[in-house]
Amino acid sequence: MSGLNLGEQIIEGKTKIVYALKDDPANVYILSKDRITAGDGARANDLEGKAAISTATATAIFNLLTSAGIKNHFVRQHEEKSFIAQRCEMIPIEWVTRRLATGSFLKRNVGVKEGYRFSPPKLETFFKDDENHDPQWTYEQLVEAKLQAGGVTIGRDEIEIMSRTTVAVFEILEKAWATQNCTLVDMKIEFGVNTKGEIVLADLIDSDSWRLWPSGDRRLMKDKQVYRELKEVTAEALDQVKRNFQWVAERVKLLQTKPSAQVVVLMGSATDMEHGQKISKGCQGLGIPCDVRVSSAHKGTEETLRILREYEGDGIPCVFVAIAGRSNGLGPVLSGNTSYPVINCPPVKADWGAQDIWSSLRLPSGLGCSTVLSPDAAVLAAAQMLSLSDHMIWSRLRCKQLYTYLGLKVADKDVRKDK
Repeated sequence: MSGLNLGEQIIEGKTKIVYALKDDPANVYILSKDRITAGDGARANDLEGKAAISTATATAIFNLLTSAGIKNHFVRQHEEKSFIAQRCEMIPIEWVTRRLATGSFLKRNVGVKEGYRFSPPKLETFFKDDENHDPQWTYEQLVEAKLQAGGVTIGRDEIEIMSRTTVAVFEILEKAWATQNCTLVDMKIEFGVNTKGEIVLADLIDSDSWRLWPSGDRRLMKDKQVYRELKEVTAEALDQVKRNFQWVAERVKLLQTKPSAQVVVLMGSATDMEHGQKISKGCQGLGIPCDVRVSSAHKGTEETLRILREYEGDGIPCVFVAIAGRSNGLGPVLSGNTSYPVINCPPVKADWGAQDIWSSLRLPSGLGCSTVLSPDAAVLAAAQMLSLSDHMIWSRLRCKQLYTYLGLKVADKDVRKDK
């Protein structure tokens, strides 16, 4: 708690305590406990070291989600067992996403075999009520409840925001864990309304939050289910649970990798620099390294091919974007001499554009470069290709699509308010 002027204790849960900050009313201090529970607290034990492990795991997960673009309450880690987060009034709903059928789902849906795969992921909601064991709520119950949080009434629009975000969060973390040969089976998250009136992901995401099966094998699970299924809680059993949590905390650091892909923009002339810089800026916004080079396939074919070989030699996935006006020989020459994707993005001018565009569209046989006209389209096309091998690029694209959709929902809600 060093360096903080703590205020009142806002709430104490089974595994964490939340304090107000006197000098920072928009944020709170969240302190994890060395405590593990199951069955709505029916089983509970002290587990030395769990608080630090949970905080390390949550910090890594929130850093990954923030990098991807998911709005959340995390601000920064403060100490080993604590972090600073936006102050939120919590919405008392647990959002559960499932990829594989297991656990309570099987009990509630007799006849479904364990391991049944949900495509798309299965989404369920549960009202937070420990005395009644967090009953499952239908969509209609959630709508009719008209829950209030932070001055916001939870209606159809707010439910849509949370449901879409929940699935996106799951899919992003599922992609990330797949890089470590781990199956994210299911997970639980919660939302809150911050002091700005925004609905944001607001939860402590750690090994209590999900089921995680290395190699897709339930017998190797590393999550809290191991604790839930203990027939007898012994010191040795608790030590095994702790080692599992430590394993997750170490692996989770590897989920947010450095960029392992790149875009190379080749311009036929320096006069196309404005066009090229727009593509470079768009790539940077998605966390994709981008180099901008000048080379003419007509006037300097050998140099163009030398540049091509330079990037092929890097040994990482690469997309080339060719910018050439008039007669576009650059894209076709690149496409004919590499196995990497090539995208034509000619700077079409009004005077000769209708004629020049055919040199990008009508290609000799054996060439496969595509053509787009806007720099934004070139960026998105390149990012979609690279996302096949880079989960962080995939995650940023997923968030971009999510918030484009949610922006329309918010705009529609605002329009309805004005009537």
